[in-house]
Amino acid sequence: MATPTVTELEALRIPLTAYCYRLLGAAADTDDAVQEAIVRAHLQRERFDPARGVLQAWVFRIATNVCLDMLRSARRRAVCVDFGPAAVPGADLGSPLPAGRFVEPMPDARLVAARDPADVVVERESVRLAVVAALQYLPPRQRATLVLRDVLGFSAAETAGILETTTASVTSALQRARETLARHRPRPTDRLDPDDAVQRGLLERYVAAFEAHDAARLVALLREDARTSMPPFAWWIEGGPTIAALVAAGGCEGARLVPTAVNGQPGFGQYRPDDDGVLRPFAVVLVETRGEGIDHVTTFLGTADRFAEFGLPDDLR
Repeated sequence: MATPTVTELEALRIPLTAYCYRLLGAAADTDDAVQEAIVRAHLQRERFDPARGVLQAWVFRIATNVCLDMLRSARRRAVCVDFGPAAVPGADLGSPLPAGRFVEPMPDARLVAARDPADVVVERESVRLAVVAALQYLPPRQRATLVLRDVLGFSAAETAGILETTTASVTSALQRARETLARHRPRPTDRLDPDDAVQRGLLERYVAAFEAHDAARLVALLREDARTSMPPFAWWIEGGPTIAALVAAGGCEGARLVPTAVNGQPGFGQYRPDDDGVLRPFAVVLVETRGEGIDHVTTFLGTADRFAEFGLPDDLR
């Protein structure tokens, strides 16, 4: 009986991270779950029997148990638009909600393991922020069932083994999960395609307009029904002209945006000048496009200490 090596287990880290993140919606919790799953798999490696299934399914069963334990007392994580209607322009941000109420951003480098371009597209789509938020509406076991079956492509029998249940239970849970997800399906957005000249040009023009606080140019780039949000505040606003006026009103003077990839979508690290004029990390920003316009801008306040995860520099000098 082949015993899994440390190298074989470590090779599953990115797929495990993507899986646990879809279930948990949180960066630190995902890291803890993945590390715990790999440690447990290493300690129990002599129990692995290749005659009973592939290594990935065996390790995913361990990771599933870790995640389900973590979710027993957890509240549903969400995105700002889930908390209520759009704010009235000029309304106060209100008080920040606890960080545990929101789905947190993750860098593509930690979620996407595929090399084939078609598979990369599928993986990016499955970790979109809005998609992960929609998954949080499902009870934990239904969430795991749907991800295992519809995202990762495990068979009903393999999924039953991972969840330590029957194929009939898997089939029933999957049907209920699909019905619930259909009621909370997010609105569509463009896929991240670095080779798409139209998308690349749109993002470059947005960066130039944002850094110049040019309301007129921003209005031309933002969709009429565009949205912007700033977790951990539940506040969000809608409307291209309203958002453009907010940006142009100030508060981001001297800011710079440096590209990265966030949850399978275009992203940026926003830097702001300190008292000495050095541009320091301020927030990770997710920019979603739809058609030929900017559809949603999410500024994740409190993420300055996570810039290294997104491949962003410590400062801009």
